[in-house]
Amino acid sequence: MEEIKITPQLVKEHGLTEEEYQRILKFLGREPSYTELGLFSVMWSEHCSYKSSRVHLKNLPIRGKRVVQGPGENAGVIDIGDNYAIAFKIESHNHPSQVEPYQGAATGVGGIIRDVFTMGARPIASLNSLRFGDLETDLTKQLLGGIVSGIAGYGNCMGIPTVGGEVCFDPSYAGNCLVNAMCVGLVKSDSIVKAIAKGEGNPIIYVGSTTGRDGIHGASLLASAEFTEESKDKRPNVQVGDPFLEKLLLEACLELIEKDLIVGMQDMGAAGLISSSSEMATRGKSGIRMNLDKVPRREPGMIPYEIMLSESQERMLVCGKKGKEEDIKKIFEKWDLKAEVIGEVTNTGRLEILDQGKIVADVPVHALTEEAPVYNRPYSEPKYIAKISENKLKVTEPKSYNKALLNVLNSPNIGSKKWVYRQYDHQVRTNSTILPEKGDAAVLRIKENGKYIALTTDGNGRYCYLNPRQGAKLAVAEAARNLACVGADALAITNCLNFGNPEKPEIMWQFKEAIEGMSDACKHFDTPVTGGNVSFYNETNGKAIFPTPVIGMLGHSDPKDFKNSDVPFCTEGFKDEGDIIILLGETKEDMGGSEYLYVHKKDWKAAPPSLDLDKELNLHNLLRESIRKGLLKSAHDCSDGGLAVALAESCLTGNQGADIQLPANKLSLAVHLFSETQSRAVVTVKYDEVEALGALAKKHNTPCTVLGKVQSHDLSISLKERGTAGRQGNVISLTLEDMQKAFNTAINL
Repeated sequence: MEEIKITPQLVKEHGLTEEEYQRILKFLGREPSYTELGLFSVMWSEHCSYKSSRVHLKNLPIRGKRVVQGPGENAGVIDIGDNYAIAFKIESHNHPSQVEPYQGAATGVGGIIRDVFTMGARPIASLNSLRFGDLETDLTKQLLGGIVSGIAGYGNCMGIPTVGGEVCFDPSYAGNCLVNAMCVGLVKSDSIVKAIAKGEGNPIIYVGSTTGRDGIHGASLLASAEFTEESKDKRPNVQVGDPFLEKLLLEACLELIEKDLIVGMQDMGAAGLISSSSEMATRGKSGIRMNLDKVPRREPGMIPYEIMLSESQERMLVCGKKGKEEDIKKIFEKWDLKAEVIGEVTNTGRLEILDQGKIVADVPVHALTEEAPVYNRPYSEPKYIAKISENKLKVTEPKSYNKALLNVLNSPNIGSKKWVYRQYDHQVRTNSTILPEKGDAAVLRIKENGKYIALTTDGNGRYCYLNPRQGAKLAVAEAARNLACVGADALAITNCLNFGNPEKPEIMWQFKEAIEGMSDACKHFDTPVTGGNVSFYNETNGKAIFPTPVIGMLGHSDPKDFKNSDVPFCTEGFKDEGDIIILLGETKEDMGGSEYLYVHKKDWKAAPPSLDLDKELNLHNLLRESIRKGLLKSAHDCSDGGLAVALAESCLTGNQGADIQLPANKLSLAVHLFSETQSRAVVTVKYDEVEALGALAKKHNTPCTVLGKVQSHDLSISLKERGTAGRQGNVISLTLEDMQKAFNTAINL
């Protein structure tokens, strides 16, 4: 075909600025070809280059005694002992899911699974974190239904259990939903594979599905730009997934690794063949020469530009060992998959692309990757922040505390997510030991070494909107608290950072502040960041989502540490009548951003909950020690919804009631019940273990208050003495059936 002329308009349509185009001219020493322009466009996009976030991401802690692989590879890797490690990562597929819910979510799951098994790890679990607009709208219902179906459709077909996650709703996400998918895999420590291409003459092999026109410019023009009214026209940019083919690809790739036939391997994810080839060459300090005539295609007439930028799914790029080409092909033939040698490693440091005998692109590898622009964008505090910090909330008492609690339980942010998780297979492989909504974190048995891992995803966009630094700290703290409530040590995190347009100083300020808060908390809890994803441009017609950093945290527990307990974990449900219910931690007036005020349409825009990192860590240590000593029969953190919700959820999970007598204090009753003060947990012990728990709480400098006891039916909450609001006696009296009805109908499409 005739070469397309490069014009200023064409450069702009590729998302490149004039300054960036001048950099390209300098690197090449000439005008780029149309194919080369496409290569720079995707590799220098926000999604691939992280050009607006790199200067801030470097402030995150990334090293730790268990870190085998930190940021820079397809997934982070954490050592869990006995020559085993966990590979894990979380990534976003927000814009594709808004445009095409089912395929957007499905391919998001497929992509993160490939990121894990390309490290040599067998995927053993998936989690997700989802955000939508108001559930009462038809659009949200459509998106929720399609996205949940897409996640289920891909994960279930792969035979990978979806063991946990979160689903939240707020109008700020109405035009830009968030779909963050996390995958966890198990790998032997001596079998980890890197995404690298090195060794002059080693073959570059294309494996997996054929290449089509789906997903072209998905990373640069769909994921790296705001949504507008025209975004619906980008539906063709969303990839189409095939989980059955990916299952075959997984098995074939793991067999390659087992037989020691390859040097490196990378998923052809965002930006497809160009990202995998250039990034592998960069890591190997090498070059690659490719012949596009050899690339398997499923559509006729594809030009080099389309072949290089296609984001067709279920494809990998492999750097094989020279002389092993036929062995590699035989493995893929066995699994009924394509495997074609399309090039070789060179020592030139250049990416040379041929098509029909002609060179269509010849680019220095480092120019596409290491030399991508890096911006320290201006940032400034949004004007609304000053108003929030000055706002002193006036929390009025409800006419009926029974109704108030039922209203909060019926909120889709608080209520049961059964409608969602019942569509996921969460028990396949028989390693899931805590099922959804039975504990504060998912727990999986690792049959290979007899140990357990704990997993959770957490984030609160409302808190981060009110104070991004504090909100990010709170997200890390809640994740670590959830792991502590099941008895696990927190090891490391992966993050998915969802924000608006970084070219706006207010958005950049939110991002910078969130990174600082996350860094502080991770350092305090010794949970290094092993990788993740930045998703900018989450805006629709100029209106940004709440800043939403999502934390995916990995924990670990060894049965040998559980001295007096039959099981190496703890669940949230109340167990036996007569058990004593105790609050660990202290309740304060933390109502800013609370679900109680949000649900009742009251002013919630004030400072989010305070957080003392030392007190938080004290609670974690107390929970772990008391669980491992067999003292706690249940544990559940107090977070969204406050104490009343934590008590109700523990009742519902255990199918038991509770007789609670709140001690009088200076707090109003509504605050006492619904404050979202951090560093708290509701636990139960046998009657004769109260003193032992009190001694441990004193050792860990954590308040320990007896609230009441487990009973066979009803949740009854009363005041021991007349409080400041003049109330005394019973304030909440609800049957389990009342609470179940509210809780279980919060999401029911």
